[in-house]
Order: sequence, then structure tokens, then C-alpha cells
Amino acid sequence: MKKGIIHNLKYLVAVVFSCISLSTMAVPINWTDWTSQSATNGYTATGSITSGSETIGVTYTNAQGIGFSQMNGGGIDYWQNNRAGRDPSTSPYTSTGANGVDNIPTGTDILALSRQGSQTLGFSQAIANPVFGFVSLNGNGYAFDQDFEILSLGGVDGNDCGYWGCGGAEKVIVDLGSGNFEYQLNSNNVGGTEPHGVLRFSGAFDSVTWRSSSNEFWNGFTVGVQGTAIQVFPCQTNPNLPECQQTNPIPIPSTLGLTFIGMVALFRRLRIAT
Repeated sequence: MKKGIIHNLKYLVAVVFSCISLSTMAVPINWTDWTSQSATNGYTATGSITSGSETIGVTYTNAQGIGFSQMNGGGIDYWQNNRAGRDPSTSPYTSTGANGVDNIPTGTDILALSRQGSQTLGFSQAIANPVFGFVSLNGNGYAFDQDFEILSLGGVDGNDCGYWGCGGAEKVIVDLGSGNFEYQLNSNNVGGTEPHGVLRFSGAFDSVTWRSSSNEFWNGFTVGVQGTAIQVFPCQTNPNLPECQQTNPIPIPSTLGLTFIGMVALFRRLRIAT
């Protein structure tokens, strides 16, 4: 009987830790496929993101122009680990946790920036939790109009360096007055001078604007999303949906809670059996 109890307890403990792991899994990201560009009146690039059955149009505009671009699968793979191929388990562009990024940017598409000034990403519909992958942010910095969190960096938390090496970066919040703030991503030269990584904006957006703080030979980026706002935040986006209309919902225990309830029930049965 005692062996049976021990076996059941081991099984339940394994289930509990499995549930904990599932609750902190990284999220698959749908990355932009950049397909066309124009250098008329500055620079404009267009692409698309496929999320399930939805296709999201992406437009990047920069009045100052850019350094160069790679589209449609051509050019050098700047998203690889330290020029040694791709390994998602140690990539500078993947991370763990509930807000983590599960997959490296798709293909070799990249927009390479070289000039100081403002630029904007626009989306054809509201998107959820966009992520921003960056390459070689060493002599420059970005100042966003939205708050963000840094999810991963090359050379940090067991990650490999990026294509050009390792380097630290940090978020700096600047109070512009009148309730306005600027959220800066700056290199801090910790562990090297070549930051490569990913940051994340939480919430629903139809555009993101930022400023490159200085001219540089080049630093590159691409963008991905968790999904459309409707897909990820259905009740916030459309509270009139039938599934959002329950006025007195019955509390539903989480998976972990149900597991503990099951453990208690098993303990009771085992006590009765003995």
C-alpha cells in the first residue's frame, strides 16, 4: 500500500510541475515578411504578417531614409547565433516565461537604419503584444513612444552573442513633461558593445513610433506580433461577443488549482483505504 501511495504522489508532483512549466511557456510570434519598398519622399517599406486566418499589413515610414534592406529571403542571415547558425535554445531573439518569444525572426528580412530621426510602424488592424527584434544597436539608441520590456539580449541569461557580438542594453524612461514620457533603449556597453535582442510592447496597438538618437553605420530591426488584438484580446476588443456577456460567471479553477484539488481528493482516498 505504501509503495502505491508513493507512486501516486510522485505522479501528482510531476503533473504539478508540468502545469507550472506550461503556464510559463514562451509565445509563438508571427514575424513580418517584408516584400516591397520605395525611396520616394524618404523611405517606405511594406510587408505582411500572417496570424492564423488573418493577414496584417505592415508599413514602415522614415523621412530620413535608411541604410539598406533585405527582403524576400535574400542576403545574409543576421538573425543567427554569433555567425554559427540558428539555435532557438540559445538565440539572442528567444526567451522563456509567459511573455517570452518562442521563435527566431523568420528568414533573413531586415531593415537597416543609419540616420538620426523619427520613424513609424503602422498596422492595417490593431495587433497584440508586438515584439521588436534588433541587431547591432551599438552606436545608436531608440526612443519609443510606448513603454516596453527587454525580453532577451545576446550574451545574457545563457544566450549566445548575436551576429556582430555581445553587448548590454537598458531601458531609460525620460519625463518630457505634461504627462508625456519617452522610453529609450540604449546600449550600456556591459559585456560588449554590440547589443542584439528583442523587446516587447504589451497591449493592443495600430502603430509604434520611435526616434533613432544618432547616425550610425547601420543597426537593423524587424517586427512580429503575438496575433491580432481580436485574436488575443477578444473581450477587450469586442465586449459584445456572446462569450463576453456572462454577468455572473462561475469561477473556474486554474489547471494548477484543479491539480491540487485532485491531490487532496487522492490523499483522502488513500487515508480511507489504509
